[in-house]
Amino acid sequence: MASEPFQITQDESFKSVIFDSLPYYDNDLEQHPILKEKVEEELAREAKTPQGLHPHVPPSPKLFANNPLLEAELARVEARQPLPPLDTTRYQLPGPTSTPASEEEWRAALNNARAQLEHQRLRHSNLALLQQYGPNAWRIHNFLLDGTAKNLEKTLEDLRNMTTELNRDRKNFQTRIGTQLTSLETRWTELISSILQIEIANAALETEMARLDKTEAELAAGM
Repeated sequence: MASEPFQITQDESFKSVIFDSLPYYDNDLEQHPILKEKVEEELAREAKTPQGLHPHVPPSPKLFANNPLLEAELARVEARQPLPPLDTTRYQLPGPTSTPASEEEWRAALNNARAQLEHQRLRHSNLALLQQYGPNAWRIHNFLLDGTAKNLEKTLEDLRNMTTELNRDRKNFQTRIGTQLTSLETRWTELISSILQIEIANAALETEMARLDKTEAELAAGM
């Protein structure tokens, strides 16, 4: 009924074909199955939908561009490569390998032992801090995550309600406009039919007048 395509220009470089239709009201495909077959054939001949993104969609941001370590780790995860093995030598206390050992070798072994002792001291301090403040920090973190989740759920529910309301408004609008279009189309058909009837009646009158004129002329000639 109201499905004639027309073109509109949104800007100087972009043109789009918009089909003016009322999908909530038009039921031509249901009333005429042959039209549905033709539509399916036309869709089958059309080019497939491109797999890429729309040109107006911005490119994906590059993650961790300012952090080479995280960028390398992300590349490793995307490549599904295993984690590199841990270097356990830094946790060992090897002594000098030569006999007798030199002072430099003993100094290096002693510095390594001091580094290991400092590392263990820091681990002990971190574990003590975690034991003291970790549970509360974790509870606060979970509380914040729960609040964020509730806000997202509420936003999602609001969007769903807005979508439902929009679809309801569109359906009501299209139903109202569709009824008006049907009424106007019916009126147009009636007017066209009336005009055709008048033209047929005029043609019949002209034929009758021509017959009467001919009869009058014959009578005048007989007198």
